[in-house]
Amino acid sequence: MGRRKSADLAERILRRPERLPRHVAIIMDGNGRWARRRGLPRIAGHAAGRTVVRDIVAASAELQLRELTLYTFSMENWNRPRTEVAALMRLLDQTLKEQVEEMDRSNVRLNALGRLELLPKYARSRVERSIERLSKNDGLRLNIALSYGGRTEIIDAVRGIVEAARRGEVRPADIDEDLFRRFLYVPDLPDPDLLIRTSGELRISNFLLWQLAYTEIYITDVLWPDFRRRHLYEAIEVYQTRERRFGGVAQASSGRR
Repeated sequence: MGRRKSADLAERILRRPERLPRHVAIIMDGNGRWARRRGLPRIAGHAAGRTVVRDIVAASAELQLRELTLYTFSMENWNRPRTEVAALMRLLDQTLKEQVEEMDRSNVRLNALGRLELLPKYARSRVERSIERLSKNDGLRLNIALSYGGRTEIIDAVRGIVEAARRGEVRPADIDEDLFRRFLYVPDLPDPDLLIRTSGELRISNFLLWQLAYTEIYITDVLWPDFRRRHLYEAIEVYQTRERRFGGVAQASSGRR
Protein backbone atom coordinates (compact mmCIF):
# COMPACT_ATOMS: atom_id res chain seq x y z
CA MET A 1 0.00 0.00 0.00
CA GLY A 2 2.85 2.42 0.86
CA ARG A 3 4.55 1.95 -2.51
CA ARG A 4 1.27 2.36 -4.34
CA LYS A 5 0.51 5.57 -2.47
CA SER A 6 3.98 6.89 -3.30
CA ALA A 7 3.52 6.01 -6.97
CA ASP A 8 0.13 7.73 -7.05
CA LEU A 9 1.54 10.85 -5.41
CA ALA A 10 4.47 10.97 -7.83
CA GLU A 11 2.11 10.60 -10.77
CA ARG A 12 -0.08 13.45 -9.53
CA ILE A 13 2.74 15.93 -9.00
CA LEU A 14 4.34 15.04 -12.35
CA ARG A 15 1.10 15.99 -14.09
CA ARG A 16 2.00 19.58 -13.23
CA PRO A 17 5.68 19.82 -14.22
CA GLU A 18 5.47 23.61 -14.49
CA ARG A 19 4.77 23.69 -10.73
CA LEU A 20 7.58 21.42 -9.65
CA PRO A 21 10.09 23.23 -7.43
CA ARG A 22 13.49 23.71 -8.95
CA HIS A 23 15.27 23.68 -5.59
CA VAL A 24 14.19 21.82 -2.45
CA ALA A 25 16.04 22.32 0.84
CA ILE A 26 15.56 20.05 3.85
CA ILE A 27 16.32 20.47 7.55
CA MET A 28 16.76 16.83 8.57
CA ASP A 29 15.66 16.98 12.19
CA GLY A 30 14.60 14.39 14.75
CA ASN A 31 17.42 11.83 14.64
CA GLY A 32 18.13 12.13 18.37
CA ARG A 33 14.48 11.84 19.37
CA TRP A 34 14.02 8.84 17.09
CA ALA A 35 16.90 7.07 18.83
CA ARG A 36 15.85 8.09 22.33
CA ARG A 37 12.34 6.69 21.86
CA ARG A 38 13.94 3.36 21.04
CA GLY A 39 16.42 3.41 23.91
CA LEU A 40 19.33 3.79 21.47
CA PRO A 41 22.32 6.16 21.45
CA ARG A 42 21.84 9.37 19.46
CA ILE A 43 24.26 8.26 16.74
CA ALA A 44 21.90 5.37 15.94
CA GLY A 45 19.35 7.92 14.81
CA HIS A 46 21.87 9.56 12.52
CA ALA A 47 22.86 6.17 11.12
CA ALA A 48 19.20 5.39 10.40
CA GLY A 49 18.84 8.76 8.72
CA ARG A 50 21.50 8.05 6.11
CA THR A 51 19.32 5.42 4.43
CA VAL A 52 16.63 8.09 4.17
CA VAL A 53 19.12 10.39 2.44
CA ARG A 54 19.74 7.73 -0.19
CA ASP A 55 16.00 7.36 -0.90
CA ILE A 56 15.27 11.09 -1.00
CA VAL A 57 18.22 11.78 -3.31
CA ALA A 58 17.01 9.02 -5.63
CA ALA A 59 13.42 10.33 -5.57
CA SER A 60 14.58 13.89 -6.27
CA ALA A 61 16.66 12.70 -9.21
CA GLU A 62 13.70 10.76 -10.60
CA LEU A 63 11.54 13.89 -10.37
CA GLN A 64 14.28 15.74 -12.26
CA LEU A 65 14.64 18.39 -9.59
CA ARG A 66 17.65 20.60 -10.25
CA GLU A 67 18.86 21.22 -6.68
CA LEU A 68 18.50 19.41 -3.35
CA THR A 69 20.18 20.98 -0.31
CA LEU A 70 20.47 19.01 2.92
CA TYR A 71 21.36 20.58 6.28
CA THR A 72 23.90 17.96 7.25
CA PHE A 73 26.06 19.47 10.01
CA SER A 74 25.68 22.97 11.42
CA MET A 75 28.24 25.28 12.96
CA GLU A 76 26.37 24.82 16.24
CA ASN A 77 26.83 21.05 15.99
CA TRP A 78 30.52 21.53 16.78
CA ASN A 79 29.37 22.26 20.36
CA ARG A 80 28.08 18.71 20.83
CA PRO A 81 30.14 16.17 22.83
CA ARG A 82 33.42 15.36 21.10
CA THR A 83 32.54 11.68 20.88
CA GLU A 84 29.31 12.48 19.05
CA VAL A 85 31.01 14.90 16.66
CA ALA A 86 33.70 12.29 15.89
CA ALA A 87 31.01 9.68 15.24
CA LEU A 88 29.15 12.05 12.92
CA MET A 89 32.31 12.73 10.94
CA ARG A 90 32.95 9.00 10.54
CA LEU A 91 29.34 8.55 9.47
CA LEU A 92 29.74 11.27 6.84
CA ASP A 93 32.85 9.58 5.51
CA GLN A 94 31.18 6.17 5.42
CA THR A 95 27.99 7.46 3.81
CA LEU A 96 29.81 9.15 0.95
CA LYS A 97 31.99 6.08 0.46
CA GLU A 98 28.94 3.83 0.22
CA GLN A 99 26.66 6.07 -1.83
CA VAL A 100 28.91 7.75 -4.38
CA GLU A 101 28.58 4.87 -6.88
CA GLU A 102 24.79 5.01 -6.73
CA MET A 103 24.80 8.79 -7.10
CA ASP A 104 27.04 8.44 -10.13
CA ARG A 105 24.64 5.97 -11.75
CA SER A 106 21.80 8.42 -11.09
CA ASN A 107 23.71 11.26 -12.77
CA VAL A 108 23.84 13.23 -9.49
CA ARG A 109 26.40 15.96 -8.92
CA LEU A 110 27.69 16.79 -5.44
CA ASN A 111 28.51 20.11 -3.85
CA ALA A 112 29.29 21.24 -0.32
CA LEU A 113 28.86 24.58 1.40
CA GLY A 114 30.14 25.79 4.74
CA ARG A 115 33.43 26.22 6.55
CA LEU A 116 34.83 22.97 5.20
CA GLU A 117 38.29 23.78 6.56
CA LEU A 118 36.99 22.87 10.03
CA LEU A 119 36.27 19.26 9.02
CA PRO A 120 38.76 16.55 9.99
CA LYS A 121 41.26 16.03 7.19
CA TYR A 122 39.97 12.55 6.28
CA ALA A 123 36.33 13.73 6.10
CA ARG A 124 37.17 16.81 4.04
CA SER A 125 39.24 14.66 1.70
CA ARG A 126 36.30 12.28 1.24
CA VAL A 127 34.00 15.19 0.44
CA GLU A 128 36.43 16.66 -2.08
CA ARG A 129 37.06 13.31 -3.78
CA SER A 130 33.33 12.64 -4.02
CA ILE A 131 32.69 16.06 -5.54
CA GLU A 132 35.41 15.44 -8.12
CA ARG A 133 34.12 11.95 -8.87
CA LEU A 134 30.63 13.28 -9.66
CA SER A 135 31.67 16.56 -11.29
CA LYS A 136 30.94 15.49 -14.87
CA ASN A 137 27.31 14.59 -14.16
CA ASP A 138 24.61 17.03 -15.20
CA GLY A 139 21.51 15.87 -13.32
CA LEU A 140 20.37 16.73 -9.81
CA ARG A 141 22.91 18.73 -7.81
CA LEU A 142 23.03 17.54 -4.19
CA ASN A 143 24.31 20.30 -1.91
CA ILE A 144 25.36 19.21 1.55
CA ALA A 145 25.61 21.98 4.14
CA LEU A 146 28.58 21.00 6.30
CA SER A 147 30.02 23.05 9.13
CA TYR A 148 27.42 25.53 7.94
CA GLY A 149 25.58 28.43 9.52
CA GLY A 150 23.50 31.08 7.77
CA ARG A 151 24.91 33.91 9.89
CA THR A 152 28.44 32.61 9.37
CA GLU A 153 27.90 32.57 5.61
CA ILE A 154 26.72 36.18 5.67
CA ILE A 155 29.68 37.24 7.83
CA ASP A 156 32.10 35.45 5.51
CA ALA A 157 30.49 37.18 2.53
CA VAL A 158 30.88 40.58 4.18
CA ARG A 159 34.53 39.81 4.90
CA GLY A 160 35.02 38.86 1.26
CA ILE A 161 33.48 42.12 0.09
CA VAL A 162 35.63 44.16 2.49
CA GLU A 163 38.77 42.42 1.24
CA ALA A 164 37.72 43.05 -2.37
CA ALA A 165 37.13 46.71 -1.51
CA ARG A 166 40.61 46.96 0.02
CA ARG A 167 42.03 45.65 -3.25
CA GLY A 168 40.07 48.28 -5.14
CA GLU A 169 37.84 45.71 -6.83
CA VAL A 170 34.57 46.86 -5.23
CA ARG A 171 33.19 50.32 -4.49
CA PRO A 172 30.43 50.92 -1.92
CA ALA A 173 28.13 52.03 -4.73
CA ASP A 174 28.62 48.64 -6.41
CA ILE A 175 27.15 46.67 -3.50
CA ASP A 176 23.70 45.29 -4.25
CA GLU A 177 22.02 41.90 -3.91
CA ASP A 178 23.64 40.52 -7.05
CA LEU A 179 27.14 41.46 -5.91
CA PHE A 180 26.51 40.16 -2.39
CA ARG A 181 25.41 36.79 -3.79
CA ARG A 182 28.74 36.45 -5.60
CA PHE A 183 30.45 36.26 -2.20
CA LEU A 184 28.23 33.53 -0.76
CA TYR A 185 29.59 29.98 -0.46
CA VAL A 186 27.84 28.84 -3.66
CA PRO A 187 27.10 31.94 -5.77
CA ASP A 188 25.14 30.05 -8.41
CA LEU A 189 22.87 28.27 -5.91
CA PRO A 190 19.31 29.40 -6.66
CA ASP A 191 17.09 30.32 -3.74
CA PRO A 192 15.11 27.30 -2.51
CA ASP A 193 11.54 27.17 -3.75
CA LEU A 194 10.55 24.79 -0.96
CA LEU A 195 11.99 24.23 2.52
CA ILE A 196 10.96 21.03 4.31
CA ARG A 197 11.56 20.67 8.03
CA THR A 198 10.99 17.35 9.72
CA SER A 199 10.16 16.63 13.40
CA GLY A 200 7.57 19.42 13.74
CA GLU A 201 9.93 22.16 14.93
CA LEU A 202 8.83 25.64 13.82
CA ARG A 203 12.15 27.34 13.15
CA ILE A 204 14.78 27.53 10.40
CA SER A 205 17.76 27.01 12.72
CA ASN A 206 20.25 29.37 11.06
CA PHE A 207 19.88 27.63 7.69
CA LEU A 208 20.28 29.54 4.38
CA LEU A 209 19.21 32.82 5.97
CA TRP A 210 19.95 34.90 2.88
CA GLN A 211 18.45 32.42 0.43
CA LEU A 212 15.18 31.64 2.25
CA ALA A 213 13.71 35.15 1.93
CA TYR A 214 10.74 34.02 -0.19
CA THR A 215 10.91 30.26 0.16
CA GLU A 216 7.71 28.29 0.79
CA ILE A 217 7.98 26.37 4.09
CA TYR A 218 6.50 22.95 4.81
CA ILE A 219 6.63 21.46 8.32
CA THR A 220 6.00 17.78 9.04
CA ASP A 221 5.89 16.00 12.40
CA VAL A 222 7.65 12.99 10.86
CA LEU A 223 11.12 12.42 12.35
CA TRP A 224 13.88 12.27 9.77
CA PRO A 225 14.65 8.52 10.12
CA ASP A 226 10.94 7.86 9.40
CA PHE A 227 10.79 10.24 6.42
CA ARG A 228 10.09 8.50 3.12
CA ARG A 229 9.71 9.57 -0.49
CA ARG A 230 5.93 9.72 -0.07
CA HIS A 231 6.49 12.48 2.50
CA LEU A 232 8.62 14.36 -0.02
CA TYR A 233 5.87 13.96 -2.61
CA GLU A 234 3.25 15.20 -0.12
CA ALA A 235 5.33 18.31 0.56
CA ILE A 236 5.72 19.01 -3.14
CA GLU A 237 2.00 18.48 -3.75
CA VAL A 238 1.20 21.09 -1.10
CA TYR A 239 3.78 23.42 -2.66
CA GLN A 240 2.04 23.05 -6.03
CA THR A 241 -1.17 24.49 -4.55
CA ARG A 242 0.45 27.66 -3.22
CA GLU A 243 0.53 31.06 -4.87
CA ARG A 244 3.93 32.68 -4.71
CA ARG A 245 3.78 36.47 -4.52
CA PHE A 246 7.38 37.50 -3.79
CA GLY A 247 5.99 40.65 -2.16
CA GLY A 248 3.83 41.46 -5.19
CA VAL A 249 0.73 40.12 -6.89
CA ALA A 250 -0.06 36.42 -7.03
CA GLN A 251 1.64 34.24 -9.61
CA ALA A 252 1.98 30.54 -10.35
CA SER A 253 4.04 28.63 -7.76
CA SER A 254 6.42 27.21 -10.35
CA GLY A 255 10.05 26.84 -9.39
CA ARG A 256 10.91 26.42 -13.10
CA ARG A 257 11.28 30.07 -13.94
